[in-house]
Amino acid sequence: MIDPAVVGGFALLLIRPGALVTSAPALGMIFTPVPVKAGLVAVLALALFPLVETPHAAGTAALGVIAARETAIGLALGFSVRLFIAGAEMAGHLSGFQLGFAYASLVDPASGVRNNIIAALYGSIALLVFLGTNAHHMLIGALALSYDALPVGVGGVDASIVEVAMDMAGVVFGLGARLAAPVVVVLIIVEIALGLMSLAAPALNILMMGFGVRVLVGLAVLATVLGLLPVALEEAIPGVLELAARTASAFH
Repeated sequence: MIDPAVVGGFALLLIRPGALVTSAPALGMIFTPVPVKAGLVAVLALALFPLVETPHAAGTAALGVIAARETAIGLALGFSVRLFIAGAEMAGHLSGFQLGFAYASLVDPASGVRNNIIAALYGSIALLVFLGTNAHHMLIGALALSYDALPVGVGGVDASIVEVAMDMAGVVFGLGARLAAPVVVVLIIVEIALGLMSLAAPALNILMMGFGVRVLVGLAVLATVLGLLPVALEEAIPGVLELAARTASAFH
């Protein structure tokens, strides 16, 4: 006969990996089939079951608190890393807006929201870099280590969650601004040059000519930047994983 305590403990072990798989890039993206997500969660829980101690007896209220805490820790690990993709997409938005591509948008299959084509390209490159550097393996390792630092049980929320939330916003805006800076700065210089040309030769139709010049110069800069983009993204991964650990540790 199956021991109900064992079943309950295994059910608790499904929560944290489930929240992580749902929210993390490369593991629970929108295009990942639901049976694949469910199977991955079950495999992770089975691998952790012999290593993690779960509460043997708890009341209904305590179980609710434990489940909420487990969900928060899993979401914290996954959502913090999701900001890595969001920062790259923001860089694409800024670059695409300067190029004039903001008027045309498409539904990005990775996020399910409308992105301009440059934002979708940057997001896809960030996802490939994340997978290519085996950061998803480090993320699963962080999940296993989180049970040592944050055992399954009742806990609270640390005041450091406010500082962590600010750091999350800093990751998105900082990474996005840094990746978009070359394209944005060069196109601002082009705008200044076109403005000076319009003053020097008012007869020129700068409005019509300027759009083509911006696109040509912007695409040339973008072609150069794309070769350096994976290096910059790879350098940002350790900081993002550290932020994920800090976010999870706030639910002590």
